[in-house]
Amino acid sequence: MQILLEFAQGPLFRLAFGIMAIGLLRIFILDIWGAVEAYRRAGDKNIPWAKTVKKSLGWLFPIKRAFGSRPFYSLISILFHIGLILVPIFLFAHVNLWEKGAGLSWVTLPKTWADYLTLSTVLFGLALFFGRVSVKAASYISRKQDYFWPLILIIPFVTGYLCANVGISSSGYQFFMLAHVLSAEIIFVLIPFTKIAHCVIMPLSQFVVALAWKFPPDTDEPISISLDKKGIPI
Repeated sequence: MQILLEFAQGPLFRLAFGIMAIGLLRIFILDIWGAVEAYRRAGDKNIPWAKTVKKSLGWLFPIKRAFGSRPFYSLISILFHIGLILVPIFLFAHVNLWEKGAGLSWVTLPKTWADYLTLSTVLFGLALFFGRVSVKAASYISRKQDYFWPLILIIPFVTGYLCANVGISSSGYQFFMLAHVLSAEIIFVLIPFTKIAHCVIMPLSQFVVALAWKFPPDTDEPISISLDKKGIPI
């Protein structure tokens, strides 16, 4: 078990993290490339930058928009995402591993805060899962993977909390730590190929939308033909 754990924490972790980083970088580059190409071909190159930036900030921090329709569900989602981001990045044990492996270090969360955030993330993740299952409005816009993502994402939090706070045997610790590491690595690998990749796409979304309506010159006829509207007055 110890050999398998060392392999998971070493080469396998670097492989999974590399797949995630390269996959997200590929998505980001392709989005930038597509935006530049759309701008190059656009007939009207005037972009409402102020409006686009304002809309982008509204999507990145959807507090006003979210609380207008489903305030309770939105609050749970926002709190879930806060723990989902803060705990893995600022947990002392994780920062310590980065410092030992790559010489990188940054501020860490106090253990009490980290424990509270971990437990709240687990609870909010379960709430999101049951909310998506029970609320008809959420089920209409949810795919099958959307139901299970909250459950998958809380596995590293549950196993990590058990390892750090519950008195278990040496073999039990190794088992839960292996589950903790492997579940995190599975998430790393899946991120570039699922909707969670929106973490790098979202800042560009409104800019791409603004460019999408800047059609190249002489495209009115092909568009009318594709919509079967040629010759029909608008």
